[in-house]
Amino acid sequence: KMSDNYRIDSIVCLADAKHLNIHLNEKKPEGSVNEALQQVAFADKILLNKVDLVTSKEKEALIARLKTINQFATVIETERSRAPLGQILGLNSFNMESILEYDPSFFENQEDTKHNLELVSSVGIEFKGNLHAQWFNMFMMDLLRERAADFYRTKGLLSFHGQGDTKFVFQGVHEQINFGPAQQPWAKDEERVNKFVFIGKNLNRAELTKSLMECLYKEEEEK
Repeated sequence: KMSDNYRIDSIVCLADAKHLNIHLNEKKPEGSVNEALQQVAFADKILLNKVDLVTSKEKEALIARLKTINQFATVIETERSRAPLGQILGLNSFNMESILEYDPSFFENQEDTKHNLELVSSVGIEFKGNLHAQWFNMFMMDLLRERAADFYRTKGLLSFHGQGDTKFVFQGVHEQINFGPAQQPWAKDEERVNKFVFIGKNLNRAELTKSLMECLYKEEEEK
């Protein structure tokens, strides 16, 4: 199998600072996708090229817009596509445990931004407690069955009731999800905090948080 010899290291998006806004604003026929938006949403690293052809104000506004679409991607400014290889190779970004490397601020409660929810955006959610495995699996199956096309990338760090110190992680692209135990278990005194990352269209942070928290194990309901 090809997967025995190769792996996806990371997704790198090369963006033209001079013309990117034109492509991000492009209106597509109904049922079609905006390829520029989708590529930014999927990326782990965004090479913002030709920064020498725009003003500092234009560059800052463009970076802010990229972060609205995908706040988890690192933006690297380049000229003539010259990028430090150490920042784009050997990253192992598709390692399921890469969610552990995110800045904690990504998961803080953020006020809903006022951009159009039909556009691509990214959401980070975290809360304490142990999940009920069956309820969580049912929620994810229903979510991806109904809206797989809207969810470009998903990641999660999970604590399940009844699984002892085993820490679980998952990573997905649309409806394809890889799920399994993390390399390191929960430490003895480590707080059980579930973390989720969603990148896609029509994301409603409040609704996602409510639905996920309804998957928490409640001891009284088991009696």
